[in-house]
Amino acid sequence: MSVADLGLPVDVPSTALFTDHYELTMLQAALRAGTVGRRSVFEVFTRRLPDGRRYGVVGGTGRVLDAVENFRFDAGVLRFLRERRVVDEPTLEWLADYRFGGDIWGYPEGEVYFPGSPIMRVEGSFGECVLLETVILSILNHDSAIAAAASRMASAAGDRPLIEMGARRTHELAAVAAARAAYVGGFTSTSDLAAGFRYNIPTVGTSAHAFTLLHDSERDAFQAQVDSLGRDTTLLVDTYDVAEAVRTAVEIAGPELGSVRIDSGDLLLVAHRVRQQLDELGARDTRIIVTSDLDEYAIASLAAAPVDAYGVGTQLVTGSGHPTASMVYKLVARAETGDAGAPLVPVAKRSTGGKTSVGGRKWAARRLDAHGVAEAEVVGTGPVPDDLAGRQLLVELVKGGEVVAREPLDAARDRHTAARANLPLSATQLSRGEPVLPTEYVHGGSGS
Repeated sequence: MSVADLGLPVDVPSTALFTDHYELTMLQAALRAGTVGRRSVFEVFTRRLPDGRRYGVVGGTGRVLDAVENFRFDAGVLRFLRERRVVDEPTLEWLADYRFGGDIWGYPEGEVYFPGSPIMRVEGSFGECVLLETVILSILNHDSAIAAAASRMASAAGDRPLIEMGARRTHELAAVAAARAAYVGGFTSTSDLAAGFRYNIPTVGTSAHAFTLLHDSERDAFQAQVDSLGRDTTLLVDTYDVAEAVRTAVEIAGPELGSVRIDSGDLLLVAHRVRQQLDELGARDTRIIVTSDLDEYAIASLAAAPVDAYGVGTQLVTGSGHPTASMVYKLVARAETGDAGAPLVPVAKRSTGGKTSVGGRKWAARRLDAHGVAEAEVVGTGPVPDDLAGRQLLVELVKGGEVVAREPLDAARDRHTAARANLPLSATQLSRGEPVLPTEYVHGGSGS
């Protein structure tokens, strides 16, 4: 797969081993049983939202499309599987020619979802679909968790911009995915250069406490930074004494000083004091940026503070307490036989402990009230009711193995803003509560 094909500035390696051992042993057994080619429908959904959350956010769809395109068993991967005796030779021969040739439908990235929403539907032969389970869940569970946390933070921040700063708090590759998901959820920039390089997300950053400590005095540090980066730079003012640092910053940069950053202390109190001091010194246009282990609750508590932007790290990249969206990938329908035209029949797991699922190939639509506000997530099998035909949520992502819905990241970001605005006002409350929309099931027809 070439860089030009993906629209990315870096090559993407094979994703074929981003899977679990038992996906391949199931494939081997299905090959031997003659059922590997049966037409099958898998769906991604979650049975519940994280405790207290009112909506979920679909994140990672674009990365899933990249992963599916690059799911190839090259010579090195096949050699590894042969040496470890993971599967037998007939299975290795089948894998050598693997290319996903089925169809994928899903909620577009940035859309909101609820318990039971068929977030993604993967259709094709059993063999080609079952292999994608782990990589699809890995991406969607991580990115959706980050996007949901970012959305809550963006809602709490209002019109104030948010900077993603979590790269040093997570795995280096997860950091890039987290920055992407945060951008979808409403963040405006990232400190992570790899995310900027790969996904064209705006990057920002100036200096840390180490730069101040490097110099003989805070004044020397500020002077060096202004000389290098200009008066519009952001100076970190809480290394020693905040009031003295603000005074020194304005003396050096003048009223054109771009921003000051506060990274510790009682942010509400300090922000008010710093704003007053900046105004008295004539730096009325100098912005105040606060960081220091913020989450959506801390951001909301600063709504009345004279803060211009927030930098968020640890809480964002860990999903603000919920690092996974708990999505599952389940077979919901399969052909009665291996014949190409065999009808689909619904299948579902039956068990206790809240792990049941609903069989059948599903559609989803969002019903609106008389004011145009979403009032229910309707999930069904069979024909779509006429009144919901124009409100369907799933879009075609892959057709016959070819990606048909790749889009700029800004499109997903804009979609999320619109989707969240279409929810009832209670969706943005940070207090614990049930999903803001109920999920209603409409059953009709067969699995086809």
